[in-house]
Amino acid sequence: MEKELWKGNEAIAEAAIRAGCNCFFGYPITPQSEVPEYMSVHLPEAGGVFVQSESEVAAINMVYGAAGAGMRAMTSSSSPGISLKQEGISYLAGAELPCVIVNCMRGGPGLGTIQPSQGDYFQATRGGGNGDYRTVVLAPSNVQETVDFVQQAFDIADQYRNPVMVVCDGLIGQMMEPIEWHPVPKRNLPPKDWAACGRRDRDHHNVINSLYMDPEECDRHNLHLEEKYAQIQANETRWEAVHCDDAEIVITAYGTPARIALTALETLRAEGIKVGLFRPITLWPFPEKALHELAGAAHVRAFLDVEMSSSGQMLDDVRLAVEGQKPVHYLGHAGGVMPTVEEMVESVKRLEKEVK
Repeated sequence: MEKELWKGNEAIAEAAIRAGCNCFFGYPITPQSEVPEYMSVHLPEAGGVFVQSESEVAAINMVYGAAGAGMRAMTSSSSPGISLKQEGISYLAGAELPCVIVNCMRGGPGLGTIQPSQGDYFQATRGGGNGDYRTVVLAPSNVQETVDFVQQAFDIADQYRNPVMVVCDGLIGQMMEPIEWHPVPKRNLPPKDWAACGRRDRDHHNVINSLYMDPEECDRHNLHLEEKYAQIQANETRWEAVHCDDAEIVITAYGTPARIALTALETLRAEGIKVGLFRPITLWPFPEKALHELAGAAHVRAFLDVEMSSSGQMLDDVRLAVEGQKPVHYLGHAGGVMPTVEEMVESVKRLEKEVK
């Protein structure tokens, strides 16, 4: 296929349209505003519905309504906007409604900065809303992956009746890169016979709900959700390992830092230093088993977790997966400052001396 030059945010919107998105509800916030801007023009041309809501809270509740009626619904925002959507995301997960949520992350906490960051890892993987629930979290490291993952996210959401979040830092949303429009393999999806879209010759009304007043019933519902999350963990966990077969030092990173780490690997390998990269692609489910097995390899001496976060957030999951088998060190910045190749090279060299 021929390559086309696309800006990240506009490619996200086009990918959603090509995936059959029926409805988009959103509100402008830097650095993701080009997503709703593109949608406002092109989604109606494709027969879909675009609404710029009065707030992020309104947007996520519109997603709830459209998803409940069986539509392929989507919203996008940047970090503080996603915070405002968290109650609605909890409702969506509790009511088992499929939808796609895109977060072009910016620095925080609070209003922070409009520069790229990865400070929303906890919010995405732990769930910022109330109760026990999970969202599938996909983390691309370039525009091509972002396009592919957004298209795949709709099928994943429909298969498991669950929200799927695509998280990319603001740099990916703002950069321009050549991409190819790959045909996305279609899944054998279940019918949406649960949707609240009229009786349609049924002998009952479909009711969309996340309220269970009986504690025993609520407990059973949570157990049902846990069974579903276990299926997702078994079927959807993704990661990439680069030069890990003989690596003595392994860098763990996702998104843009993982991309920067590839250049650091080239530099270090050219100097004879055996370093590898382990990149989680699904932040939830986190590839803990694969990372645990890598940590147990005799040739691995230590890990260096690299993030665009002040003190590390994925760092917790890395440590839990490594489970004390090898030391885990950290390199990171926040507020829009990105770790550099030079910093990674220096940190690995220093770490190599410490673990010899």
